[in-house]
Amino acid sequence: MNRRQKYEARLRRKSLTVAGISTALVVLAIVVLVPMAPGWASVKASFFDAEVFAKTFPKLLQAFLWDIAIFAWSVPLICALGLAIALARSVRSPALFPLRIFGAAYVDIFRGVPVVLVIYLVGFGIPGLGLPRPWNSPYIWGTVALVLTYSAYIAEVLRGGIESIHASQRAASICLGMSERDTMRYVILPQAIRRVIPANMNMLIALQKDVALLSFIGPVEILRQAGIFKSLLANFTPYVAAALIFLCVTIPATRYADYLMNRDRNARS
Repeated sequence: MNRRQKYEARLRRKSLTVAGISTALVVLAIVVLVPMAPGWASVKASFFDAEVFAKTFPKLLQAFLWDIAIFAWSVPLICALGLAIALARSVRSPALFPLRIFGAAYVDIFRGVPVVLVIYLVGFGIPGLGLPRPWNSPYIWGTVALVLTYSAYIAEVLRGGIESIHASQRAASICLGMSERDTMRYVILPQAIRRVIPANMNMLIALQKDVALLSFIGPVEILRQAGIFKSLLANFTPYVAAALIFLCVTIPATRYADYLMNRDRNARS
């Protein structure tokens, strides 16, 4: 190990030590100072009741399976529609210009309207047409609302990845006799998708959390179940339990997204 490597290792150790000490001091201050607040006893009874937590946690975990199921069947639909919109916005043929207009309008509308408002409009509006079962299910139309919204975001991320590929690769493919379609399929898209995986991971993490918004239109998933327990038990601890369940999923996913972004950054440097 040369002198520079020793210096960098010593600097890392010093940084980790300072970070550890400062974090420990902040945690200690929270642990000591928060219980000294005048209303801590009532807050503890309302939000951190161990008996209520133990009683409601298994049923909340069971309700969370609906969140996972909705997320699981939404993701392929979002990716497919997002890719279609991104390709529509990337077409260069003058004859297909209406597709570009449609793609731009779609993205502008569904990125401009809050997701909860889309859920209300779709989740209450379409069943209001008097559709027979199962086509009036809030699970179906809640999924449709999420797909419509998140596919607009995914489309823009994919379009950014497509446009990040240097024009020389497209020109080289055409010189080799490849059609515009084959160039997009075999040259541009594989590289673009690989580049935007970290960004799309962050979008999927946001989607996992926003599935809980479907509780506003009826599905009894974890947020709705926590609200039911809150009303029955007059206690907010079920909401804390629901938050912990979400954190157990989103924190590892966030760390994995950060890992992918760092790996991509190091590969480019």
